[in-house]
Amino acid sequence: MTTQPDASLPQLAWTDVNAARLARNHLSASATGHDPASVASAMLGAHAQVMSAAEVSLATRMEPGTTRQDVREALWTEHALVKTYGPRGTVHLLPTHELPLWTGALSAIPRPTGIPAKARDGSPLLTPDRLDAVVAAVGDALADAELTVDELTDAVAERAGAWAADPVMEAFQDGWPRWRAATAHAAHAGVLCFGHNRGRKVTYTNPHRWLPGFRPLAPEVALTRLVRRYLYTYGPAHPAHFAKWLAAPTGWAAALFASLEGEGEVERVVLEAGGERSEAWRVAGEAVEARDTAAPVPAVRLLPYFDAFTVASQPRELLFPGRAYERALAGGQAGNYPVLLLDGTVGGVWHQRRSGRRLQVTVEPLRPLTPDRRTALETEVERLAHIQEARAELTVGPVTVGAHA
Repeated sequence: MTTQPDASLPQLAWTDVNAARLARNHLSASATGHDPASVASAMLGAHAQVMSAAEVSLATRMEPGTTRQDVREALWTEHALVKTYGPRGTVHLLPTHELPLWTGALSAIPRPTGIPAKARDGSPLLTPDRLDAVVAAVGDALADAELTVDELTDAVAERAGAWAADPVMEAFQDGWPRWRAATAHAAHAGVLCFGHNRGRKVTYTNPHRWLPGFRPLAPEVALTRLVRRYLYTYGPAHPAHFAKWLAAPTGWAAALFASLEGEGEVERVVLEAGGERSEAWRVAGEAVEARDTAAPVPAVRLLPYFDAFTVASQPRELLFPGRAYERALAGGQAGNYPVLLLDGTVGGVWHQRRSGRRLQVTVEPLRPLTPDRRTALETEVERLAHIQEARAELTVGPVTVGAHA
């Protein structure tokens, strides 16, 4: 039997909630005067497994004229951004000054993030003692250096023991050294992030080089702040949505929300969406503001792979209505297709192919475009090309490549 929502709770409409999320993500209007770090802060990090997608995610939220070079300078020259392992143990661009928050919160998730349980021979891959030894060795080796994976393997083995270099971790066709199972854990402990590429080789370094002396916030403080920020940007939401966003246990998230509700940090509301009413949580006392719902919902936006807005926004079936749920999601997972937003919800997919300075963009709308929408799409494609320092060529038609192509 389905429990009816408490009628005494504040009632929020999906359209208002989505408008507020768009505004707080700087998708209703460009973040004039904001730098890449402040935009990354607002969206709670930019997924950077595909760096070009992270550059577009940030730059498309900034004022017209911004290019990928602005993001690169913030990352590699100013060190206002840091490339590291963020939510879900995946690569993100995060504001460097927020590392105490992120490391405090991510290291508090009750699981060994990114650590497979068994080695190839069935033995434990990293015991707690060995995990601590690897993290300490990584932090020391990277304190004043940028090292490739092979160089870091040698350095960790020298400090922790030869066992750390044993090629026993399952990885594609080869075995990776044992210590690599702790890569995301070391990042969440605040002793590892990405350094400058050396040719085609990735390097790692210690983020203390760019934010000297920082310490992870106390877990209870960091988690409270992260929940509040998540609910401000992507709420109202359920504990299960927060857990999915972090790749954390659902039961743990439910207990965390219950604790914060008891402390007056979060409160329940009723979300009216798609003809259904359900209880969800928001920051206590923080109503959707008129300035957020009054912001113009964008007629057309192009968002790249794994954009934070499409990954974190729930319920998915409302952001991906009708045919979009099947066409723009991969088995229910958001982010595997770049998406076309029409009036604030997913209304198509797109794909780009670069050849020299030419950027060939194919957009597949899932409903007919009015002349005004077509004009807006052409403008958006021009902006996409400008961000990537290229010349745009637009084709409106079927996207024939698969997910994450």
